[in-house]
Amino acid sequence: MKKIYAWEPWFFIFFGVFHLHRLWALIDRNSYADFWLGILESRGAFYFILMGVLASLCVLGIATFCRNIKSNFRWRWIYIFGGCYVLFDLFAIATNLKIWNSLPLMMFDVQSVYWNYIWGFFIALGAFVFVLGVRLLCDRKTWV
Repeated sequence: MKKIYAWEPWFFIFFGVFHLHRLWALIDRNSYADFWLGILESRGAFYFILMGVLASLCVLGIATFCRNIKSNFRWRWIYIFGGCYVLFDLFAIATNLKIWNSLPLMMFDVQSVYWNYIWGFFIALGAFVFVLGVRLLCDRKTWV
């Protein structure tokens, strides 16, 4: 039987808010780029806590998908595709993978003509998963 676990709506709401914070990138390019490049370069406590939370949530989502392989909702494929991407991204950043290190520099180039497209995509993705999380929260309450 299909079941929405209590944590699943909050998973999507968290990732939605995390991506929606990128509205800041459209409001003030320089401070947004400086903040995140500073976090990536300094690798302080905030960096490791954030990476740990993101990695843990992705592993939890992938495990949930695998555990329910015969009775998954379609939206759980997000755990596989999104989770694997995020885990690879975190691994590449943590190991200083040369090809991957140039990506943040391009993404945080405040002079890029693609700036609004890049961050607009992440904002749209955040809005989608946030709404999905709220919808799952509502669906879970009606199923319980």
